Amino acid sequence: MAEQRDRVRVGTAAGLPGEPPLLASRLTPAVPPEPVVARPRLLRRLDEGSAGPVTLVTAPAGWGKTTLLATWVRLAGAAADVDSGPVVPDSGPVLVPEVGPEPAWVSVEAGDDGDRLWAYLAAALRTATGAADDNPLAPMPAGPPRPDQLELLAAGLAALERPVLLVLDDLHRVTDPAALTGLEFLLRHCEQRLHLVVGARAGLPLALHRLRLAGELTEIGPDELAFTDDEVADLLTAHGAALPATAVRRLRERTGGWPAALRIAALALRGQPDPERWVGQFGGDQPEIAGYLHEEVLAAIDPADRDLLRRTALAETVCADLAEALTGRADAGQALADLAGAGGLLRREDGRPPWYRCDPLLADLLRAELARLPGDELRELHVRAADWYAGDGRPADGLRHALAAGRWDLAGDLFVAHWPELTRYDDEPVRGPAPPSPPPDVVRADPEVALACAAERAYVGDLPAATGHLRAAVGYANTLPVPRRDRFQRMATALELTVARLAGDRAEVRAAAARLLRTRPVDVPPSGPPSAPPAPDSAARADDADLRAFTGTALGLVELACGGLPTARFIRARAAARDAGRPRTELVCASRSALLLAVRGELRAAEQAAREALGMPPCRGWSCRLDCAYAYLALAVVALHRDQPEEAAANLALAAPATGSVGVVDAGSDGVPGDPVATALAAWCGAQLHRDAGDPAAGQRMLVRAREQLPDEPAADELSGLLRAVEAEIRAERGDQDGARALLADASGDADSPVLAVALARVELRAEDLAAAGRALPDWQATPAVAWPLPVRLDAGLLEAVLADRSGDARRVGRTLEQVLDLAGAQGCRRVFIRADPPVRDLLAAHLDAGTAHFPLVSDLVRGVEQSTARPAVEPAGALDEPLTERELTILRYLQSILSNVEIAAELSLSVNTVKTHVRNIYRKLGATRRREAVRRARELRLI
Repeated sequence: MAEQRDRVRVGTAAGLPGEPPLLASRLTPAVPPEPVVARPRLLRRLDEGSAGPVTLVTAPAGWGKTTLLATWVRLAGAAADVDSGPVVPDSGPVLVPEVGPEPAWVSVEAGDDGDRLWAYLAAALRTATGAADDNPLAPMPAGPPRPDQLELLAAGLAALERPVLLVLDDLHRVTDPAALTGLEFLLRHCEQRLHLVVGARAGLPLALHRLRLAGELTEIGPDELAFTDDEVADLLTAHGAALPATAVRRLRERTGGWPAALRIAALALRGQPDPERWVGQFGGDQPEIAGYLHEEVLAAIDPADRDLLRRTALAETVCADLAEALTGRADAGQALADLAGAGGLLRREDGRPPWYRCDPLLADLLRAELARLPGDELRELHVRAADWYAGDGRPADGLRHALAAGRWDLAGDLFVAHWPELTRYDDEPVRGPAPPSPPPDVVRADPEVALACAAERAYVGDLPAATGHLRAAVGYANTLPVPRRDRFQRMATALELTVARLAGDRAEVRAAAARLLRTRPVDVPPSGPPSAPPAPDSAARADDADLRAFTGTALGLVELACGGLPTARFIRARAAARDAGRPRTELVCASRSALLLAVRGELRAAEQAAREALGMPPCRGWSCRLDCAYAYLALAVVALHRDQPEEAAANLALAAPATGSVGVVDAGSDGVPGDPVATALAAWCGAQLHRDAGDPAAGQRMLVRAREQLPDEPAADELSGLLRAVEAEIRAERGDQDGARALLADASGDADSPVLAVALARVELRAEDLAAAGRALPDWQATPAVAWPLPVRLDAGLLEAVLADRSGDARRVGRTLEQVLDLAGAQGCRRVFIRADPPVRDLLAAHLDAGTAHFPLVSDLVRGVEQSTARPAVEPAGALDEPLTERELTILRYLQSILSNVEIAAELSLSVNTVKTHVRNIYRKLGATRRREAVRRARELRLI
């Protein structure tokens, strides 16, 4: 690198005759700010991308584009200087492609025209290819080349033995497309001897669409440039401002991983007496962040677009129609698209029509500017937002803005029309100041307005304020006429139920639900067919459906919180929500009922409900993240019963928002704690995947932990039984028969605990105590057994077949297997057969030879059994030259998950640096360079 700088000074200082000299500083990468955080994942992306024609690193100011490119080029230069091959930073290898002695660098400055840009391009390319007289680029012009000169240059590049890698930093500063036309020509005709790596903010005058369609463009954007939790922890440690893992995650979420903001925060944290509290208050309206945003981000934006950003910051997300309503601009949609694409200041979310969201810190700054607007102007914006949201069917957002604008009439109307949908079912934060309280005379004349205020405060989690508004409203109830008073009492009771549910007061939820159901309309006729015209009493039917959906959902959620499995309640509530036209409530019930149906073994219904939940259009104004997580967990359970472990593991990882889990490694171990049912079922599913993968000990630990977290309530007995049954089977498989029996000591062999009874029968059969197994096995064909979960009935039937075989009753064996296959085939259950003990496998093969009405299914199951029991011919675990330590084995198991190093460190109570050291040792011992490769190698060696 030093040699290149010397050549630059000698060869380019003079410039063209009559032109200013070329600056050596523009032909060498900038010195990255200290301390530099190693980011191997991005360096590898540059390595991989630079093998193609064009790599584009694009993001707004402060996202670390120049720092990343300069670090990468300097690593390449250092490797070339010492001639030692790849450079290996602390966190893993970074392979530098062989594209020349070292990359050429040009820093583009504002005002560069074609002459000036090509002068630097010529100097950089000549330096990169050497100064010999036979250099094919020696005749390269210093200004924009003519067409004939371009052909000579392309031919010269094509004749090079090794490609040239050219880094162009801040290329967005070139505003004349003609200045880059020659560069595109060279890329097309140099026979892949010119590779470009471009750093830019946006708005490049290059044919990016052609490059993208041709597969010749590698793009690295803000999502990849954003710091991960591990990188945030490294940056803070390097600045001497280390934080606990939870505060690191909070800081990363508040900044969106924006590197510039994180560096500012790291510098500020060193002098804070309470760093964690400071992180909790960190925002874009702080002077250091605000100054940077003003100077580096907003200053370059057209004033009209800046005004659009400010006005639309009134909303968390914005679409074209809402932006037009707030700004009056007919071109608001195009402006949003330009700011998202060209400026990178907005992020487009999935969906149609497109919705856009500001980065968190920029949104903080814009809202601070909004707050300084004159009161009348700010209220007018809220009025526009409220009217738009109300017309678009987003009552929660409309209510919030109506109250902020003082539109008490609109707020009351929205609450009365949409009260069942104005409740929270997720944990997504809702930001923004509390709206003003209505004047007493407004509440006296229209107490529903106070109910609307209570609903808004409950929605954001401010339960004391919600209770205060509710009391104020109820105080005026007796002044209302009778029909209105009845409706008011119903809505007030619904709010009492909501507040009690959010506060965790289960007894009050049940009491409020009972009071609410007593207000149901009397003698409501059944609904007619969808094509029938609305009857005069359709309003009464709709009110009744609202009450049933609302109370059923609330009671179902309370039972889930107690560890219960209220399948039927959610199914009924979903049907009522559909009748009432309440999509938000329907989605909640569909996702929960899907999971509970999957547990019961009703796999087809569970899969259908889960797919319908995932396929529902995003509910307007609500986050569906939690509901989708329940649907994914349902699909994981379905896949497990169908013996599809890869699909089960993939869906289990997607279920983390509901379970607080991180895949199959340690469900419920970190993150946001899920409800007991979701957390326990994730552990139940993950434990069996571990067991199938040959690590029953890990599965047993998951089950023990999940049982300890269950509520100590009778409602959780069924769920506890499911966990204990699998744990007992694992204990028995590991030779701990007494431990398995002790765990199942409550099993009495009757239908009151069929899961435990069947598990005990299996344990006794494994111990070859046929008499005890027969006594423990419940009658799976009795009438009460119809209510058992299907997998339990199938297990019981297979155990009966084994016992019949041991007694020599071949006819009973065949009859029992046929009955079990009848039940299993309809739902696609395969696991109970494929993962069964050897006696069951033998019976399946014999049954196939004896003849069966389910020949294709049994034949497929027998093949599946053979595949599941076959052991791959791999070297034993002891074949490593250097064995893994116990701690390394523990961390290796966590590497199977999606946990970051920061989260692994928090889980094991270790420092992040300690975890990283162990990870590097694991990679070295396994001969791996990345996480997935290490996990694959470990599985081949049966280490995990």
